[in-house]
Amino acid sequence: MNIPISNQKTKSFRVGLYIRLSREDGDKEESSSVTNQREILKRYVSEQENFFIVKEYVDDGWTGTNFDRPKFKEMIKDIEAGVIDTVITKDLSRLGRERLMVGYYTEMYFPEHSVRYIALLDNIDTYIDSGMNDMAPFKGVINDMYVRDISKKIRSSLIERRKAGNFLGVTAPYGYKKDPENKFHLVINEKEAEVVKRVFRLYLEGNGLTKIAQILTKDGVPVPRRIKRYR
Repeated sequence: MNIPISNQKTKSFRVGLYIRLSREDGDKEESSSVTNQREILKRYVSEQENFFIVKEYVDDGWTGTNFDRPKFKEMIKDIEAGVIDTVITKDLSRLGRERLMVGYYTEMYFPEHSVRYIALLDNIDTYIDSGMNDMAPFKGVINDMYVRDISKKIRSSLIERRKAGNFLGVTAPYGYKKDPENKFHLVINEKEAEVVKRVFRLYLEGNGLTKIAQILTKDGVPVPRRIKRYR
């Protein structure tokens, strides 16, 4: 049976360190790196008398707007299994950037499961009646607005690149190849282009798609999917 945190006068805290990093959230600075987060959290725990690290959870490359993260879900399972009773993150945005879900976990889920949550740089500690805890909803709104702004900027940048005629795909379409001097520019792949021209000629001669495919297969022309894998 879980004992409410408010009644736990003296106890040892079984800590789970949660670390998250995502380029989609604009996390480009070294200060947001996994290594930096880990060092900050471990240093903090080492300074506490009754804190013991039980497990570390790292979601590297997962956006804060998505809570379907593998290590986050593993952490939730460990909470429900009683493996950890304390969660520490570098700041509130590491937990997530979607304010409604962040609010659900910090204001409902963690308290209901007697879990102490600490966001170090935001001075949030649900074990302590701190005035800074009241700022958590506002920080959640700010984090939510930040990631939305980043998303708009990325979309705007992609639109401008398309208008400028830049190729934004990962793999060049059949008949083309990426310019070695400029990855956003396509140049004709002469060998594949001959196959494309032949397909057009065969079609104009009255051949259907199945017939064209049979002719190309008979002549040993590899399908585009095989060419893509080869690339």
